[in-house]
Amino acid sequence: MQTLFLHRYAAHQMFTMSKGWEKVFYILTFIGQGSSFLSPRAYGIMHRLHHAHADTDQDPHSPDFSKNLFDMMWKTRTYYNDILNDRDSIPAKFKKGVPNWPWMERLGDRWPVRLAWGTAYTLFYIQFATSPWLFLLLPIHFFMGPVHGAIINWYAHRYGYINFVVNDTARNLLPFDFLMMGESYHNNHHKYGGRPNFGGFRWHEFDPAYPLLKLLNALHIVKLRVGRDEAYM
Repeated sequence: MQTLFLHRYAAHQMFTMSKGWEKVFYILTFIGQGSSFLSPRAYGIMHRLHHAHADTDQDPHSPDFSKNLFDMMWKTRTYYNDILNDRDSIPAKFKKGVPNWPWMERLGDRWPVRLAWGTAYTLFYIQFATSPWLFLLLPIHFFMGPVHGAIINWYAHRYGYINFVVNDTARNLLPFDFLMMGESYHNNHHKYGGRPNFGGFRWHEFDPAYPLLKLLNALHIVKLRVGRDEAYM
């Protein structure tokens, strides 16, 4: 849901869907992200800023302007909360067309709800964990939304290979990306910000999210935009 709904839909509008399906995706995002639910509206706006101002002092999450990974995550959190609570002064062009279901956004952001999800995860581990060391994975479940973003926004601007020369430090972090659902092909994505297939430029690049999008398109749940190979802004 983070790569399909928040990133490819909310931020880049790589495909369209009806308002009814949009609410279904909101609910699936709430279930999928649970305690680390991220507002599709705030995520979309913030990510558009990242593409427009990548690796400058106006980038919401650039390693070049952060002391370390945790400093970048804290700055990202500040940007995100300002957008979420309408405390920002971001130009209107970055907010055009982002999805917004205020009720679900408020529900997902409530701390009692986040704590309830965290409690459910912990009870699941107590019931089914086969070894005590598995409990070390709980923090990843608690914060998987921000962790996923931090991995890409920090490490994919530090390490990896490039296919294209771009005006920032974006790199392809993994040569075969099934862990990040194609998100680690960051250099490809920064070159072609509107392209729904993040991989495919080298034989080993496979974007697992793209076949899902093709299936959703074939089922008429979403409609892929034709010729989307340009940067968002």
